[in-house]
Amino acid sequence: MPLPVLDPALYPAQLAEKIARFKDDFAAFDVPEPAVFESAPLHYRLRVEFRVWHHGDAWDYAMFNPENPREPVLMQEFAAADAAICTLMPRLRAAILQRPALNNRLFSVDFLATLSGEMLVTLIYHRKLDASWEAAARELAETLQIGVIGRSKGQKLVIDRDWVLESFALNDRQLHYQQFEGSFSQPNGNVNRQMLGWACAQAAPLGGDLLELYCGNGNFTIALAPLFGKVLATEVSKSSVKAALYNLEANAVGNTAIVRMSSEEISAALSGRETFQRMQGIDLAAHAFSTIFLDPPRSGLDPATLELAAGFDNILYISCNPQTLRDNVAALQATHRIAASAVFDQFPYTHHLECGLLLQRR
Repeated sequence: MPLPVLDPALYPAQLAEKIARFKDDFAAFDVPEPAVFESAPLHYRLRVEFRVWHHGDAWDYAMFNPENPREPVLMQEFAAADAAICTLMPRLRAAILQRPALNNRLFSVDFLATLSGEMLVTLIYHRKLDASWEAAARELAETLQIGVIGRSKGQKLVIDRDWVLESFALNDRQLHYQQFEGSFSQPNGNVNRQMLGWACAQAAPLGGDLLELYCGNGNFTIALAPLFGKVLATEVSKSSVKAALYNLEANAVGNTAIVRMSSEEISAALSGRETFQRMQGIDLAAHAFSTIFLDPPRSGLDPATLELAAGFDNILYISCNPQTLRDNVAALQATHRIAASAVFDQFPYTHHLECGLLLQRR
């Protein structure tokens, strides 16, 4: 498919088509009418990556046409990007063109913005970076008031820090999240906030303790933790675990433990099939788990995790792939019914749709 046409006039019909497809996909499971959380039609992406297309002494930001991957699409701005990114793009380009140490063999530019106003830019090169690059990058960071990282093969040079601090209000709380460059964070900040609000609304009456798999940097963990007695959360990425631990402290969340374990490993630990040194100090028997929260990769749940989830009264499931979600719901159909559903349009003008389900024991 070509690069999408970002026309706000087309957005309502495109969203309606995705909602209809979701309802059709889950009709066999008596899915309740979904809550619908739409995106802003423009300036919704907080993470954007561009190639740099050099021509003579100048260059432009570029993406590539998926129907012809060798065809660059040059752009001065990108309407899907957060407004702060769009404002920065021409200023950054002009500033780099004025500094040969930054311009020489620049290959791509990545932007990471936040709702809180912080900005991190990663400049990627086809050459070794040296002291002259670092001096010019520090000047660039000071001039534009942004964070800057330089990358080339085997190199990562960080000007001050390689993360941003996101902050926004949710349910009378101000939440804070450390987001590392190169690690996953939700690209559509406002829709993410709506996802968190929906998940909290479903979790509020459930009580008991929570097990969360695939917790990432604690995006949902921080929001959900006050609604449960205790929380045990798992994640395999080292950088995400580091950020999650920071975020627990930044948000004064004291009832949550995070362990670096895969879903298969935590399944084995909870079933008693295996013991793990990483679980030392965590008394599983002291947890009264009522709910499991799942936000898996596009491949969905593996058989061991499905078996684990089937043992919970409540399954709160966020999915980035309706097809694998449907397969997982089918596997749980004998034990659980869909009590609530939602769709979150993280990616307007594409076929992608995030879904949320609350499944409860029959």
